[in-house]
Amino acid sequence: MASTIQALPTEVVYLITAGEVIDSLASVVRELVENSLDAGATRIVVSLWPQQWRIRVADNGYGMNLDDLQQAATAHSTSKIRSSADLWKINSLGFRGEALHSLTTLADLEILSRPVGGKLGWRMIYGDGGEVVQVEATAIAPGTVVTVSHLFGNCSSRRQGLPTTAQQMKAVQATIHQIALCHPHVTWQIWQNDRQWFTICPAATTGQLLPQILPQVRQGDLQEVKLEIPNPPNCTDAINRVSPHSSLNLVVGLPDRAHRHRPDWVRVAINGRMVKTPELEQTILSAFHRTLPRDRYPICFLHLAISPDQINWNRNPAKTEIYLNEIIYWQEQITQAINQALSISSSNLKEAVHTTRVSKLLKAAEAKGGYNFHPQNPNEDQKTPNSCTDAINRVSPNSLKAVAQVSNTYIVAEHSGGMWLVEQHIAHERVLYEKLCDDWQLVPVEPPIILYQLSPAQVLQLQRIGLEIEPFGEQLWAVRNIPAPLQQRDDCAEAILELSWGGDLQTAQVAVACRSAIRNGTPMNHQEMQTLLDDWQRTRNPRTCPHGRPIYLSLEESALARFFRRNWVIGKSHGI
Repeated sequence: MASTIQALPTEVVYLITAGEVIDSLASVVRELVENSLDAGATRIVVSLWPQQWRIRVADNGYGMNLDDLQQAATAHSTSKIRSSADLWKINSLGFRGEALHSLTTLADLEILSRPVGGKLGWRMIYGDGGEVVQVEATAIAPGTVVTVSHLFGNCSSRRQGLPTTAQQMKAVQATIHQIALCHPHVTWQIWQNDRQWFTICPAATTGQLLPQILPQVRQGDLQEVKLEIPNPPNCTDAINRVSPHSSLNLVVGLPDRAHRHRPDWVRVAINGRMVKTPELEQTILSAFHRTLPRDRYPICFLHLAISPDQINWNRNPAKTEIYLNEIIYWQEQITQAINQALSISSSNLKEAVHTTRVSKLLKAAEAKGGYNFHPQNPNEDQKTPNSCTDAINRVSPNSLKAVAQVSNTYIVAEHSGGMWLVEQHIAHERVLYEKLCDDWQLVPVEPPIILYQLSPAQVLQLQRIGLEIEPFGEQLWAVRNIPAPLQQRDDCAEAILELSWGGDLQTAQVAVACRSAIRNGTPMNHQEMQTLLDDWQRTRNPRTCPHGRPIYLSLEESALARFFRRNWVIGKSHGI
């Protein structure tokens, strides 16, 4: 097999950001693991001996032949690019050819490798500068094993400046978690001091993998959206003519079930690598605005697979920051994807039991079955034994049917997969809030509303949100226009006073929606309930109110059937 690793031309080296950053155990693990992924590995074993400053990464990738091994650790040697034009066609995680060379100057480096289809493996030890100092044939399965020993042994001051071992191990774990999210098909085994530390099993999608990394989140708390989106209009590279679309994979924690105290789980990956992109992260946070409780942040993982010519990886030596072309276009696509994930539709109706008590109440050990449930169209449900799930998947967005009102507060709604309880006040609040955001109307009022003893700050606040206010005498102020929903309310003066206490326009819109929504305790007839359900389902974020409270409780037919033991035989239930 011919050698594929070659030294880069000098003009290409000058265009590349300064070499790989080897500054910790985690950075070594990152560089070696990325090489394994570029080699097509589906199983990676990482072994660490932190007290000995030793790391070993073994994979089942393509492997390297003898010629490649002799060239692998020399400066700027890589198989991934050849010319300066290739810098705009980066489809691999590594491309600078500096990681292994940097390690030879900071540690002892040993590589064992055997190419797929090769009959013989080779073991090589490298000296300072990447020169081979020892070569021997060895028995090894196809793949590569890289061992780094005595890291920073020639630079004791570097070791002394590093964090504690525990902190470094935490950084290693975080690094592997981030990479695993971008490559869910890979099996990971991590060992520390010859004991298994943790494993990550492969999954079909990132959403199925995420609960392994974030154990407090259940599969039902997540919504995953995969979209194929067109490339930006001015993206006319030859690659794009072959593939005119990019892809977007989004995993979000549903706001009525999963959120965080810190924005530490707003993650963005591009083309297989986790990156820091403040513009896209802020777009995600903005899309969740007014869906979460106060001081809570979303769980969101975004992975964009886009044309390489849209990205410049040469912003940061660690490749954690990038320059992304057409940033506004991608922000718009992300916002639309999040809105789709948060909506209620036939594709994402799930069992949503929001309290531990109810969840435990409905849990049963019996396996799922049909439970003699007869939907409206029984013929369709004979196709599979899990007929309830099929019925849920066929629900249309406006299929909730109002049945009754409980305590003049909750609307009982029926659909083909079970029943929902919808809290009428906050459902109406969500409807009104989105209408106000889309069409903020101020209407004149006659006679004006008179307010007493407003501070200058309160007057300025009312003017800031668009109200016309003027002095009307000593300590008196006249408000001559008001938000349209408050027009018919008797407590309009109190509402205006509430708006004067501060906040931006959105805060004012939330306050108006809350005050204008149907109060709990208000009787509603059947048509009013049905109209509210239909309006609520059409909102962009129907899961929570603008304050972040969950709007509905879902009790699916399968859970009810298990609780009432409808799979029991009559004779058995009577003790016969």
